[in-house]
Amino acid sequence: MTDKALSHITILDFSHLLQGPFATQLLADLGANVIKIERPGAGDLFRSLTFRNKWVGGSESPNFLAWNRNKRSLALNLKSPGARDVIMKLAETADVVVQNFRPGVMERLGYGYEDFRAVNPKIVYCAGSGYGEDGPYVSRPGQDMLVQGLTGIMASTGQADNPPTPVGAGFSDQIGAMNMVYGILSALLWRERSGEGQEIKINLLAGMLAHQNQEMVMAMNFAEDFERPNSGIGHPGMDAPFGTYPTRDGWVTIAMSPFRTLVGVLGNEDLLAYDDPETLFAKRDEIWRALAAETGKWTTRALIEALLAADIWCGEVKSHLEAAADPQVEHLGLIKSYDHPTAGKVKIVGPAISMSRTPPSVERAAPLVGQHTREILAEYGYRPEEIRSLIDDGAAGESAA
Repeated sequence: MTDKALSHITILDFSHLLQGPFATQLLADLGANVIKIERPGAGDLFRSLTFRNKWVGGSESPNFLAWNRNKRSLALNLKSPGARDVIMKLAETADVVVQNFRPGVMERLGYGYEDFRAVNPKIVYCAGSGYGEDGPYVSRPGQDMLVQGLTGIMASTGQADNPPTPVGAGFSDQIGAMNMVYGILSALLWRERSGEGQEIKINLLAGMLAHQNQEMVMAMNFAEDFERPNSGIGHPGMDAPFGTYPTRDGWVTIAMSPFRTLVGVLGNEDLLAYDDPETLFAKRDEIWRALAAETGKWTTRALIEALLAADIWCGEVKSHLEAAADPQVEHLGLIKSYDHPTAGKVKIVGPAISMSRTPPSVERAAPLVGQHTREILAEYGYRPEEIRSLIDDGAAGESAA
């Protein structure tokens, strides 16, 4: 890869599914040498999971492709003594280890923080879990939707007469990934100053609570939970008109905006009877229905143009495909693609940040299991016959393609 902000950093990535792989992909986009260590043959669990039983190019999981670009795959059997020797040799010069197994799994296999620290005191070791390393929930499965349910976001999302609604993406995992990245980068900066590595522990429960801090502060300090509305109001703590509204051909969002100005655009002055701060909250469901009756007379395009002209905060509600074709998305060049050895041309969302001197980029497709085993081992001084022996002994694996 070309020189990047993190091109001097090597990461041993033992993570799987979403949280850890998204974190290491973000670091790989910035140039980090991410060596994804996977089970020979099977690899990351996300290789075998997909949506609606659809496979990109007939063989590759979109879930895996989403979070594993710019990495190389080294297939090793973690239970093999030969594989452990390889990993500890890599660890001697590595900078970061990332894993998100259940608490205790990596330690039992001999790959805990102290094991890596023994061969490289400067190592930064980041462990992700669902609920932390101990406590009453330590044996529970730490899955995204379960954590959404435990932390209040599900109970405050959706309409009151419907079930609690999970966010339509792996939100807990993605928050966890961001926390991994900021912890790792902070630890690397500290190491530059102190010469010392350290252990970082990230859990989904803490992350989801921290990222709902304004809702938590409100609820805890007033000893009062939010109540979900029965309409399209967009947040359980907000009054009308904040929410989503129907049009003749779709939906629009309207955020914090002067109610009187909105009524002026819609043209029904009878609605001004609601223009009182207490009423706008107390009768928000009733007000939503009254506003929806008016917005439903407009096309989406005409209503958005009229609202923007009045400086109303608004936007269209778009599907994923519509979002990909959005003119601002196209202007920013956010949709990119890469060529995959078995899936062919894969469309992806590119890096979300811009940097003037060391811009992130997409330079590698998500790897096949063990696609780079021989390449990586050769870089660390293994001779061809030694590599062949590791593969024959089952300590290492390589891709069939």
